[in-house]
Amino acid sequence: MNCSPVRNGATAEIVNIISDCLKERYDVRSICIDDFDIRFCKGCRTCHETAKCIQCDDVDKVIDNYEWADLIISVSPSYWADIPGQFKAFIDRCTPWCNTHEPHASISSGKKGYSVALRTGPSMRECDRVIESIEHFYGHLEIESCGRIGLCSIDNKEAAEQRKNEIIEFCGRI
Repeated sequence: MNCSPVRNGATAEIVNIISDCLKERYDVRSICIDDFDIRFCKGCRTCHETAKCIQCDDVDKVIDNYEWADLIISVSPSYWADIPGQFKAFIDRCTPWCNTHEPHASISSGKKGYSVALRTGPSMRECDRVIESIEHFYGHLEIESCGRIGLCSIDNKEAAEQRKNEIIEFCGRI
């Protein structure tokens, strides 16, 4: 999943490298968060009682992709040292599937999640924060976090391409 609102930037390039690397071993489906209409959570907490959100948008379509997948790989850039707002809005809207309240909806068990973070600067600290956000989300959906990679100094598609061997090595562990 491209967690960036940019469909053809560095994050998308990394998604393409991962998809190309894994498509010989797995059925691969790539999605971009920006291809979906996802509204902000209203904080009404109705889903805590019904396990369903009152809003009608594309969150269920993204969850359908999660349900289809055995492995979920979230590739996210750092926006001000955390995940992009569009991805955060999706996570907030996944409260009906969150295991912290009953009743709650759920996706099939046994799913494995992988996290990829990228940032333009040289410090891994921001990548770690992005990965922690993704892994926290996975935990509440009961997706097992199985691997991670942080990629610093990625400010364009060419920089992502230059890290291709490192990304392919990561894919070898999936």
